[in-house]
Amino acid sequence: MRAGLTRRFAVGLGAVGLLAAAIGPGTAQDNKKVLKVVMHSGLRITDPIITTAYIARNHGYMIYDTLFATDERFEIKPQMLKEYSVSDDKLTYTFTLRDGLKFHDGAPVTPEDCIASIQRWGKRDGMGQKLMEYTAALKAVDGKTFTLTLKQPYGLVLASLGKPSSNVPFVMPKRIAETPADKNVPEEIGSGPFRFVKAEFQPGLKAVYEKNPDYVPRSEPPSWLAGGKVVKLDRVEWINIPDYQTAVNALVAGEIDYIEQPPHDFLAILKKSPGIVINNYNKLGFSGMVRMNWLNPPFDNPKIRQAVLMAVNQQDYLDAQIGDPDYMTPCMALFICDTPNATDAGAPMKPDLAKAKQLLKEGGYDGRAIVIMQPTDLAIVAPLAPVTAQALRGIGMKVDLQSMDWQTLVGRRAKQDPVDQGGWNIFHTTWANADLLNPIANVGVNGKGKVGGWFGWAEDAEIETLRDAYARETDPAKQKEIAAAVQKRAYDMGFYYPTGQYAAPLAVRSNLTGILPGPAPVFWNIEKK
Repeated sequence: MRAGLTRRFAVGLGAVGLLAAAIGPGTAQDNKKVLKVVMHSGLRITDPIITTAYIARNHGYMIYDTLFATDERFEIKPQMLKEYSVSDDKLTYTFTLRDGLKFHDGAPVTPEDCIASIQRWGKRDGMGQKLMEYTAALKAVDGKTFTLTLKQPYGLVLASLGKPSSNVPFVMPKRIAETPADKNVPEEIGSGPFRFVKAEFQPGLKAVYEKNPDYVPRSEPPSWLAGGKVVKLDRVEWINIPDYQTAVNALVAGEIDYIEQPPHDFLAILKKSPGIVINNYNKLGFSGMVRMNWLNPPFDNPKIRQAVLMAVNQQDYLDAQIGDPDYMTPCMALFICDTPNATDAGAPMKPDLAKAKQLLKEGGYDGRAIVIMQPTDLAIVAPLAPVTAQALRGIGMKVDLQSMDWQTLVGRRAKQDPVDQGGWNIFHTTWANADLLNPIANVGVNGKGKVGGWFGWAEDAEIETLRDAYARETDPAKQKEIAAAVQKRAYDMGFYYPTGQYAAPLAVRSNLTGILPGPAPVFWNIEKK
């Protein structure tokens, strides 16, 4: 635990009165239908398709719905669908929407809306892109039914449409889903359990959601992201409080109800605080990632990317980011330890500084400054960049560590410009492990490059051939073999470095019930007693 934390906690309580004015009238005790939440970041980008940022994904689950959803057994279940069927030749999937679906503007949900939404998502998401490669046609049949026809059998159709985390194939109205896939949608209209209150939106500061009175939940009990989405609150307010000391003080005082990602060194104090519960809702956990930009020197050279992999040490990242062994697990498996695709294939198991320096020399490193972006307002990611900076300086690289808020970083990482024109060399991020379980879902091993690739734009035909083979394979044992080959190639080429696995529990008031386990924080089923 950081020195002086207990003292700062006590002193900081004096700021709570000031906070009350910022978050609005009333407290958590006198309004049981309003939930005040501090999410991990302020919401600025409201389109969950153009970014993999989890704050946009979380926003998506508030206002949109999905055709399928993943339950706690990792089974894919119909969500917006009444039923579906698959032809004997496995080439045609027929989907029928359930009754009562309508968007927040009152328009009914149609097959055309679903088709346009799938097509837009399929231009951005890794699993979506692969599904679209195998798709021959998407066609409306009638007012409730549409079909997806494949060019050849593909085993990940339902897993793709039921993808639980970024990017989620949320369904939007056709007129909105026709927005170019690299442009933010002009309106936040979905058919989900909450409605976005546009008039109260303060980008980066506050986002407000109200219960959708027209939403018709499924009859099944909720399970992870599947089943009935029954809303038991009138209103949810996301309030951005970048200073976690202030946020924790407000939670203890009852001025807010819920903190999504309290820093780990606050957890010991929170556990001892009356009226506070620590909830580890995501049992699969999370992982961090060091991502290099292949478009800009010097990381356009594989030897210099390899030098980075030889210089860094996963335990250093975990110690800086988490610090508590109860919440962290070293793991070099790109597809997550203790899961079917776990392997150490190709992984650099310990640093080798002499080898790193030799690779820099062989790669012709010219002494240029490496721009590393650091998000200072995202507590779980902020400690990673200084660790990388120190490691690179240790092998003789010059580093320019640039601080910014997370949403600024999210915008800048999309730039393919040279560094001197606003580009970048390295950024760090974290993932729910549900996003990393196989070579198709894990965008960090996407090798499509500038067109269709993920930020950093790694390009490699060999890894794409392997990913395609994984997508076609139905035998789990053979899938595991292919996944191992993908991982080895990814390490050989320097796709990214994993900074270790960790748990990131919620801190909530003890009067909250119904918080669902899963890979994303959702707000249906929650009740305030």
